Amino acid sequence: MNQTTPLAEIRAAAKNDADAIARLAGELGYPSTPAQVRERLAAVERQSQHATYIAVDQSGEIVGWIELAEIHSLAHEPRAEITGLVVDAAHRGAGVGRLLVQRGEAWARERGLSAIGVRSNVMRDRAHAFYLGLGYAVAKSQKVFRKAL
Repeated sequence: MNQTTPLAEIRAAAKNDADAIARLAGELGYPSTPAQVRERLAAVERQSQHATYIAVDQSGEIVGWIELAEIHSLAHEPRAEITGLVVDAAHRGAGVGRLLVQRGEAWARERGLSAIGVRSNVMRDRAHAFYLGLGYAVAKSQKVFRKAL
């Protein structure tokens, strides 16, 4: 973030944020239309085990977002997972991502969860350094398999 537009707030995402969320999803490598984002946001808002927060600078511009989910499994205790995090390229390196992650960690604590995780593509070296700098540790490496249905 440049020095003239400091962060004003981190707040829950709303439907009218879809344009900015879609733009930033594209920066993350997941091109999305505002209509798609509105649909997805409505779907996750109906699930109490999800949360999406946005970072807004003092000019009112959305400069980042984080999405979280509470994960339940037979194999481990419930935990939070960061399912998406992006900061506008022009604002990276100024602490926006750190503040979004801190808000995500607070959300997890508010829910009584004792752990939070994140999956990061092996090609995202800057993201790996970012998470390591926040105290996250590599828990395992894995391959992700998908099948179109």
